[in-house]
Amino acid sequence: MKKINPIIIAVAGKGGVGKTSVSANIVRCLVEAHPDKKILAVDADPAVGLSTALGIEPQMTIDDIRKNIVKNVEGGNTKEAVELLAEVRYRIYDALIEKDGFSFIAIGRPEAQGCYCKINSYLKEVIGLLSEQFDYTVIDGEAGIEQVNRRVMEKVSHLILITDPSKKGTQVIQTIKKVADELVMYKKAAVIVNRVSDPEVKNLIHTGDLQVLSYIENDNNLAFFDIQGQSVFNLPSSSVIVRRTNEALQKLGLV
Repeated sequence: MKKINPIIIAVAGKGGVGKTSVSANIVRCLVEAHPDKKILAVDADPAVGLSTALGIEPQMTIDDIRKNIVKNVEGGNTKEAVELLAEVRYRIYDALIEKDGFSFIAIGRPEAQGCYCKINSYLKEVIGLLSEQFDYTVIDGEAGIEQVNRRVMEKVSHLILITDPSKKGTQVIQTIKKVADELVMYKKAAVIVNRVSDPEVKNLIHTGDLQVLSYIENDNNLAFFDIQGQSVFNLPSSSVIVRRTNEALQKLGLV
């Protein structure tokens, strides 16, 4: 059996910059470019927006599994909790949703109060093992990289930071980059600038030493699909966000 050399793409940025839409289109572009590869989409945002963008309704999340274990620990049922830990890997596979060309899993809501470090660490390891079964893993994270490090995995191959043209957006991605330098092992970090209303503003956008992979102009097709709650897989191939996302992935050598 040929060993998979997994490519793990983490997507992060300030809230409201269209991070989830870009993440969903990354999944779409990978599926279209690599029909023979195994692709995993991980929704690590508590809002579970990636599932909507991909046309999926998750029934179980990783956090549901974690809470079940914690409930048994708190109830004093240590034996059952240990048995549950042994079954976690199988339960996570049960939580996987298979779609045409890719698989999907949601991390779920933020953790409850209280420290269950061993359990959380174990789950993170299991998710890391899961990603090793796929050629490509795309993680749509919260507005920051700390959560990717804490709840999903500690290393990624590509960190794609999403911003809009605003000063705040570009400051946030540079901050995330600094945090990632300390907390996450990654091979490549770069930027996609989303929601560019005027091409002339490109010269005014400063992303520090981060390479800009593409500028995505406002996309009316995407806005309409968002309102309708339709999957990005139904977007016309000529849509701006599809073309620009593909352009970005080409620069990274991913498609």
